Amino acid sequence: MRKNGSILLACVVALTSLLATETSAGRSHRHASRTEKASVAKIYSIQTPRVRHRCFPGRLRAVLAHIARQVGRRPLVTSGHRSNGRRGSYHRKCLAADIRVPGVAVQRILAAARSAPAIGGVGTYCNGIVHVDVGPRRSWSHCGGLARLTKRARFAAR
Repeated sequence: MRKNGSILLACVVALTSLLATETSAGRSHRHASRTEKASVAKIYSIQTPRVRHRCFPGRLRAVLAHIARQVGRRPLVTSGHRSNGRRGSYHRKCLAADIRVPGVAVQRILAAARSAPAIGGVGTYCNGIVHVDVGPRRSWSHCGGLARLTKRARFAAR
């Protein structure tokens, strides 16, 4: 009987110790995520909570921080990681972000992006969104989709 009591007591102590460790680990995890959120808040903002940005590597964060320093405002990330995109897209690899900086001209954002040390691709879209990534160096301007359809509709209405 005494042996069973000792085993029971050892189990209770082990279980209590395990629960205390998990609780403190949960606290440190929450603290780490708060720290991560604070560092992100200093570099860039996200348009909605659905924007997937936590996987951005340090190189991409450095590009966004460079843009923020150059234009004097934090970029607003409108799109980050996308699992469904065209094949070869750096968004699928979490190496790209689509941004805008409210109140800053697109040409100024482009100049800041192109001067970033780790920049790869820089692209623009008709709606004022700028694409930045850390792939190979390249640039483009794309006005398609809805803008093209609107032009066709205007042409057909004549």
